[in-house]
Amino acid sequence: MIKDVREAFNAGFKNQYYLNLLQDVETRFGEPCPFRISETPVFISKALGEKIFSACDAILTQIEALDFEEIRQRFMPKFLQSPSPIGMPHFLAMDFGLCEEEGEIVPRLIELQAFPSLFYYQNFLGNALYRHYPSLPEKGFHFYFSGLDESSYLREMKELILGEHQPENVILLEIQPERQKTRIDFWATREALGIEVVCCTKILREDNKLYYEKDGKKIPIHRIYNRVIYDEIQRLPELQTTFNLFDNLEVEWVTHPDWFFILSKCILPLLRHESIPPSYYLPEMPDDLDLSKYVLKPLFSFAGSGIQLNPTAGDIEALPDKHNYLLQRKVTYAPLIKTRTDKNSKVELRILYIRNGAKGRFKPVINLTRMAKGELINVSHLTDEKWIGSSISLFED
Repeated sequence: MIKDVREAFNAGFKNQYYLNLLQDVETRFGEPCPFRISETPVFISKALGEKIFSACDAILTQIEALDFEEIRQRFMPKFLQSPSPIGMPHFLAMDFGLCEEEGEIVPRLIELQAFPSLFYYQNFLGNALYRHYPSLPEKGFHFYFSGLDESSYLREMKELILGEHQPENVILLEIQPERQKTRIDFWATREALGIEVVCCTKILREDNKLYYEKDGKKIPIHRIYNRVIYDEIQRLPELQTTFNLFDNLEVEWVTHPDWFFILSKCILPLLRHESIPPSYYLPEMPDDLDLSKYVLKPLFSFAGSGIQLNPTAGDIEALPDKHNYLLQRKVTYAPLIKTRTDKNSKVELRILYIRNGAKGRFKPVINLTRMAKGELINVSHLTDEKWIGSSISLFED
């Protein structure tokens, strides 16, 4: 997207730089990265960056005007709604496909979620790229946003996740964390904050208080950095725990589990902007809708689970729970990243926000970028290809 910068990077690329990057990950976190890391970052021009953040600001304004309690009652199953205060979400992620329309590269919103992403791993990756790739431009680009640098970014993340508590009383909660594809971020978070990564099955409960064990000691949990995805719990009926995510517990949540249902792609049909492809709740789809131009998505799923790229009327008719799906107009990702292979790569860009406590508003802090050459942008898909996978974008100042 910035021709001279791309050409200089590609010309200066050596596979040994990439191997050094992979070794850096393994040395730092004790294992290879569980998902594929792309050989290259993405370079975002100033003009495209302005389009992306203009879209983000417009979407955020609409989100802030929504009646979240109404959305909660409409979409979240009543038996799951927590009796404890859910507060406001601490995180927001907006995913954009970079598409070509009328000769221009434009951002198109794919989905959004009030759920934490790889905040600490992305910080590591951005800085690691500069350590291992001498052909990266030394000045004129950034991957932190809102005027942050590494020091202030880490400070704000620490304040957000720990709150007023000691690290030993804060945990990162996940299901079987050692098996998760995103576990590299758990280890990066543990290293940065000094908190424990704890499986739900290891939590002890006494009345409404939660504890975990470490070195033979029972340690009270005051705050939970929640990384549990609810649809994964549903896929593991044999999971044995002493508590439910939606119980009335004496803990603080970052972010409360109810937000998984409230601020997610379930709100896409409520939003309007040129960067938002039209979408419809399945029971409300127009009778004359051309299904060949739409993707079928579950309202609540992650990592591309349950998506049908080419749905038919028969597929829709066969769904027993149509109220849990939406149709979103397809977008065409542009193969805009010139690679050192015979095919260019496509890009999906995730802008990561945290809630600014002082202003009570979300602000962008860093990004996560995924690259692919097939129809589906997924770091676990077509992994035999090169110059695809997880990466980060460098934005022109």
